[in-house]
Amino acid sequence: MSYIIIFIAAVFVNNIVLSQFLGICPFLGVSKKINTALGMSGAVAFVMTISTIITYLLQKYVLEQFDILFLQTIVFILIISALVQLVEIILKKVSPPLYQALGVFLPLITTNCTILGVAIMTIQKDYTLLEGVVFAISTALGFGLALVIFAGIREQLVFAKIPKAMQGAPIALLVAGLLAMAFMGFTGIV
Repeated sequence: MSYIIIFIAAVFVNNIVLSQFLGICPFLGVSKKINTALGMSGAVAFVMTISTIITYLLQKYVLEQFDILFLQTIVFILIISALVQLVEIILKKVSPPLYQALGVFLPLITTNCTILGVAIMTIQKDYTLLEGVVFAISTALGFGLALVIFAGIREQLVFAKIPKAMQGAPIALLVAGLLAMAFMGFTGIV
């Protein structure tokens, strides 16, 4: 039952982008097309899940064992950077169009506070390894859900008559705020 609660809380109630405001840069930058949003969601999900597993194991069996917890942030960032490089190499070979579409935002996964935040929150919430993996996957799904919904709305905004002063970033921020308010409706479920 606790895994279901972790899932619902991470995807809907405490959505990492819309409730905790982590990962705003890729949320705004890669949300102009649904295909790009799906690609970014997949890349973030892969990096987030694998980095959570590796950082959890390093935290429990290296940092805590040798009492070097002050190195946590640096070690976690190094792990995330290495995984992003791996994703970049794989995407370049497997899907060059997606690699081009993600552009500068793919290397920015390295500094995506969502991934580092999930790794640190897994430790702070004292999750087991399996709970941490469920939390990471659920958070990645919540990130992807918010990103794809936002991208779908932004694709439709192209056809709307928007005042010139509101075009581009202003309307995107307004829509993001409305989407965050919509997700607030899930508050109290868990």
